[in-house]
Amino acid sequence: MSSALIPASLAPFFDDRLAIAAAITFAAGFIRGFSGFGAGMIYVPLIGALYGPRFAVTTILLIDFICSIPFLIPALPHVRWREALPLVAAAALTIPVGAMALIYVDPGPLRWAIAILIVIFVALLASGWRYHGAPKLPVTLGVGAISGVLGGATQIPGPPVIIYWLGGAISAASVRANLIAYFALFDLSSIIVYGWNGLLTNDVFLFGLLMFVPFISGAAGGSMVFAFVSDRNYRSAAYVIILFAAISSLPLFDRSLR
Repeated sequence: MSSALIPASLAPFFDDRLAIAAAITFAAGFIRGFSGFGAGMIYVPLIGALYGPRFAVTTILLIDFICSIPFLIPALPHVRWREALPLVAAAALTIPVGAMALIYVDPGPLRWAIAILIVIFVALLASGWRYHGAPKLPVTLGVGAISGVLGGATQIPGPPVIIYWLGGAISAASVRANLIAYFALFDLSSIIVYGWNGLLTNDVFLFGLLMFVPFISGAAGGSMVFAFVSDRNYRSAAYVIILFAAISSLPLFDRSLR
């Protein structure tokens, strides 16, 4: 693209990394539409390898929050707020702890930590292990607190909550509605915390704008493919793709990615 056609505010992003970033974002959106989860597990480690973990975490937050709004409204009547609100409250209190890690932890070790956490979470999800105890308040608050720290640092708050809720006795429809509401409120809390700490810069908004179309396009494609794939096969495929993204994002492979 001719530099004369690029707005000055977006010009810094139009380098050799942009096409790779768009492909990564499309893949993250595809997995989100295909499996209903996992976008951050692909986007954060790989975009983090290109631009740094802080940039990856803040931009996926904005993209994911905007994309969650159309799903939130129809889900609201089915949300079991007695179960969702304690999780949200606990997470909101610990998001700042994770945000401090995002600000002050060196990018290299943080990238290793993100990749290792993703591998552990995918292994747990793929194994089928779930929490089957009664949803007692102390346990609920503990799960929310863990999710808040992880999400504040990596924007991958989902696995603890998913493992906790899927093992309960509530219906799949209620779990889905709870998760949609939880992630939307989690994103809103994260935006407040990140904004307060000066993480939501102009570059973050502009890059999020650039990546919005690839993400939405990928999500639409993933949703269409989902209709033709069995439940077992689509989850297995999603886990393999997420693991590949986590492993390939390690600093060991920076030369090949960049």
